[in-house]
Amino acid sequence: MHQQTVSVIAVINGLLERNGKAGLQLDATTPLYGDENALNLDSLQTAELSAILEDELGSDPFSAGLNVRTVGEILDFYAA
Repeated sequence: MHQQTVSVIAVINGLLERNGKAGLQLDATTPLYGDENALNLDSLQTAELSAILEDELGSDPFSAGLNVRTVGEILDFYAA
């Protein structure tokens, strides 16, 4: 697995742990919002994820103006 991918997954897992959602399975198709298979992030958690990604990786897809809906779209942003 590419180092950037590991970093993104670690950031998301850390956020989930801090918000009482530890242990959720992540893959590229995992939605950030919505159905029972989603991470169900609220607006504050999304802002926190954006800030952490910016701090850890120097940029983030949310601040870049992308309408990110899945874990895969976050991974794609850093792969580009």
